[in-house]
Parts: sequence; structure tokens; C-alpha cells
Amino acid sequence: MGVRFAELDWQRTAMGEISLRRRIEPVTGEPVHEVKLGDEFLMSDLFTAGEEELARLGLAAAGGPLDVVVGGLGLGHTAATALAESRVASLLVVEALGPVISWHEGGLVPLGGRLAGDARCRLVHGDFFAMAAGDGFDPDWPRRRFDAVLLDIDHSPDHVLRAENAAFYTPEGLRSLSRHLRPGGIFALWSDDPPSASFGAVLAQVFTDIAARVVTFPNPLRGGTASNTVYLARHGEG
Repeated sequence: MGVRFAELDWQRTAMGEISLRRRIEPVTGEPVHEVKLGDEFLMSDLFTAGEEELARLGLAAAGGPLDVVVGGLGLGHTAATALAESRVASLLVVEALGPVISWHEGGLVPLGGRLAGDARCRLVHGDFFAMAAGDGFDPDWPRRRFDAVLLDIDHSPDHVLRAENAAFYTPEGLRSLSRHLRPGGIFALWSDDPPSASFGAVLAQVFTDIAARVVTFPNPLRGGTASNTVYLARHGEG
């Protein structure tokens, strides 16, 4: 039997200490990669259905060919699912934590080679929320517009990683984001919480065609199922 637990990397960042760990899940016997930021579990590849459906649902609602932004690299599941879509012409993945990018570029995480090896994909080190409020997500092309923005950074609009992120989930914050979408472009957001009528109302102040899709998947650890939410919204500016 192989090593059941290993810390693959540990670094200090402006947001706190970040670590990448690999362990064998006792219930399934499968390897699991996990990321901790301080004492908080930030991401895991134990359950990835919600992250993958974020890309599938978001891109299904958009036209093509597609220029796409993914906010939050994580372990790469949203980005890899987006790249599996042949209509994607370009993909920018914005990640605030430099070590996470280095794990992908160095092959420390399973999907790193797939992302780094696809010429359509660029990993951008930056603050997604500051970019949304400013000149956009492409450092080489200020105010560039995109066909879809897929966001998976905070746990939910009501459970943010940093207090300053909360300003994004307001009408003003979302209007700033909409400036970086082409007419008819899609904003899609992953949430670990059930659908929120209040956040849906906020989205409706800025976007059209608002939907909240519940993504349900098996939970072998506790039995039964678990679920995430994917919000979808269309930029109606013509």
C-alpha cells in the first residue's frame, strides 16, 4: 500500500499559509488532493461535479466560438471541463494565489499537464474581483470582452473567503463585471449553498434570463446525495 498522506507543498501567501496535500480516502480507497488556506479547507477533488457543471451549464447557455474567463483555478476541474468544449477558442484562468498556479505548471496536481499543455489556456496571476472592478481580466488587452465568465472562488455569495469580496455580489459589483461581457454573454457562479432568492433578485437587477440550477451528486462518505448551486445570468446589453 502506498503512502496514505503526504504534504506536497506549503507556502506563505498574503492571504495566509497555503498547503497542498494528497491522502488516501478511507471510504473509497482513492487518492484525494486537498488545499488548505490557514485552518480552512479551501478545495478538494473529492467532489467535483459542481465545478464541472459550472462550465457545462455556463457554456451551454453561451454562443460560439467562445472566449472564456474562469475565476479561480483551484484544482482545475472547471477549466479542464471548459477546455473539453470544442467551441472554446480561448480561456483565461484568473487565480489570486501564486502557489496554486505553480502546482499546475509543475505537475503537482493531476490536471496541471492538461491545462498547461493546451495552447488555448492562459493562467493569470491576479485578483479576480479587482480585475472585475477595473480594466478586466486580460493583462495584455485592457477592457477586453468575453462570451462567458465562470466564477468559483467564494463558498457562496453569503460565505466569502475575504470580507472585501462581498462587494462583488451587489448590483454595483455585478454591473462592473457586466462591462467585461459581450452582449448576450453569460455569467455563471458556483455556490455551495442552496439557491438564494435574495441573490437571484440581485442578479435580476443587472442581468436577464436568471436561473439557479441545483447540481446533485452521490456522497459516498455520508451516503445519499449532496448538492451545489450554479447560477446563470445573461448580459442583455445590445
